[in-house]
Amino acid sequence: MKLGRIVADGLDGREIRVVVAQPEQARVIDLKKAYALVLQRGGASVDGARHLAHATFRDLTQGISAGDFFLEAAQHALEAADDAAAPIDEVCWTAAIKPPVIRDSLTFNGHIKNFFGKVMKSIPSREVYERPGYFKGTTSTIYGHDEVIPYPSFTEKLDYELEIGYIIGKPGRNLTPENAWDHVFGVTIFNDWSLRDVQKLESPIGMGAQHSKDFAYGIGPWIVTRDELPSVLGLTGQVRVNGEVWSNTKVEDFIWTPEETIAYASELNGIQPGDLIGSGTMAFGAGVELGKFLQPGDVLELDLEGVGTLRNRISTEKESPAWWPTPQPFPFEEGTA
Repeated sequence: MKLGRIVADGLDGREIRVVVAQPEQARVIDLKKAYALVLQRGGASVDGARHLAHATFRDLTQGISAGDFFLEAAQHALEAADDAAAPIDEVCWTAAIKPPVIRDSLTFNGHIKNFFGKVMKSIPSREVYERPGYFKGTTSTIYGHDEVIPYPSFTEKLDYELEIGYIIGKPGRNLTPENAWDHVFGVTIFNDWSLRDVQKLESPIGMGAQHSKDFAYGIGPWIVTRDELPSVLGLTGQVRVNGEVWSNTKVEDFIWTPEETIAYASELNGIQPGDLIGSGTMAFGAGVELGKFLQPGDVLELDLEGVGTLRNRISTEKESPAWWPTPQPFPFEEGTA
């Protein structure tokens, strides 16, 4: 099943609706509407059916936390699919999910070799190969399919990153690689948007990425449940900009497998339903590996076999911050820091 979120007009104005995407039939199914219809046909009152449908499909993250009941209810709702469908090309998408936590990893050998060898002209730190590290990103700047991505005025190197997003379905703590995949609900395309010149300035602070990552994260177009896509190994990917193929890639050559990555994230910390764990960038899945960066107005398409295509346009105008810091005096002698 392919589950996503759209923005639609409701009784109280614009609202987010959880849908099942059926691209092969060029339609989406509004699950709240469909489930209410099914319940009414089974004898429920209109008010009762709407109440239960709203509670079940009001929020995708909360739905996922309900376990098997949620997918069973979604499957039941599809009995009224024909009466709750909308053309897939006419809906307004938003991020496939709003995760409680975003963690992004670094797990593909090919990307690491390309990035450090071609860009940094150095070797990565040994720690990259000692543990599946990750950083945490904000959930306040997530974008879905066909949404416009801002272009910050303080960068000249706006980049994309084609990744897999592992969506957690069951809570867990101190997992092992042997049971970690059992906690996955499904997968999506994750775009860890990056400002490469800003990233270079933030890295020496030693506190992880800030504006270079948190200005935007792409999630979509939908989540493919694990029963439909039980493994990601061997899937192919493609990057297109303005219709031109920039690169082809494949899910292979892991430093850390998805199971190891998820297990490590759970250690002494815990994972929860709806969390997104990024796989890290696939080889040649970022423009920096090619020496290319996006420009205002460009249309980026990230394609992942078995999932779909996440498409976004870059804003034609650069966005300026309301305030920016002035460098402060450095109180140490050069070379002592």
